[in-house]
Amino acid sequence: MTADDVKRILVVGAGQMGAQIAMQSALHGYQITLNDLSMDLLQKGMAGNRKQLERRVQKNQMTKDQMEEAIGRVRLEPDLEKAGRDADFVIEAIVERLEPKKECFAKLDRFCPPHAILATNSSTLMNSQIAPSTKRPEKCVNMHYFFPPLVMKLVEVVKGQWTTEETVEITAEVTRRSGREPVILREAYYCLEQGVATHADIDKAVELGLNHPMGPFRLGDLSGLDIGYNARLETYEVTKNEADRPPKELEKRVKRGDLGRKTGRGFYDYSTDPPKPILD
Repeated sequence: MTADDVKRILVVGAGQMGAQIAMQSALHGYQITLNDLSMDLLQKGMAGNRKQLERRVQKNQMTKDQMEEAIGRVRLEPDLEKAGRDADFVIEAIVERLEPKKECFAKLDRFCPPHAILATNSSTLMNSQIAPSTKRPEKCVNMHYFFPPLVMKLVEVVKGQWTTEETVEITAEVTRRSGREPVILREAYYCLEQGVATHADIDKAVELGLNHPMGPFRLGDLSGLDIGYNARLETYEVTKNEADRPPKELEKRVKRGDLGRKTGRGFYDYSTDPPKPILD
């Protein structure tokens, strides 16, 4: 399977996050199925999307025909079994709790075609905690959109214990084809831990070489280093796999209270403009 094989994306959860993820992908040509517990919830989510796009039409950022075409690519389906039948790629965006996500992934595993990738939009729960609920753990991945998805360009793609490189590559490419910039975090921490380069140089390489708006360590500072640390720690406590243990450079900063922009210090010192890398 390649990214070219992804024709229809299923988004589970029609709250502001899920509805906007669905709309963002539809704006870039994907056929979308949006699922939630009732048609009322689905219609409410799409009503919010329409308001967002109508503002773009008023500002001449898109035409009314373009808006209607994009909205027309979104199929509303409250029955998860029916919604999953023709999905090539799934993005789960339901409540941020482990048990409901595990239950959702178990159902998706039964309902979706064998080739479908199952992505969670979670920023705190790792796919390694959810994947054992399926028979396709190698096709499970984190695909975390920043809120609001119709505005924010960055998407975290996180490789779990069983996630294959193929799954990561397809997820990153689907992200790009949806008009967003993927940042794959584990490789960045691995390069830092192995002494390949400093975090500042890795960020510079990602920003200048790959043309990403923000490198992975600047992104971590923006999100809050404690969020990434706690997510990795929860995963490690479940799997006991050393590969899932939080990176030492991340743990060191969190334990001394350097959590990123919200505390003024993380991988960078935000008391200066521009922020300076902290290398200790």
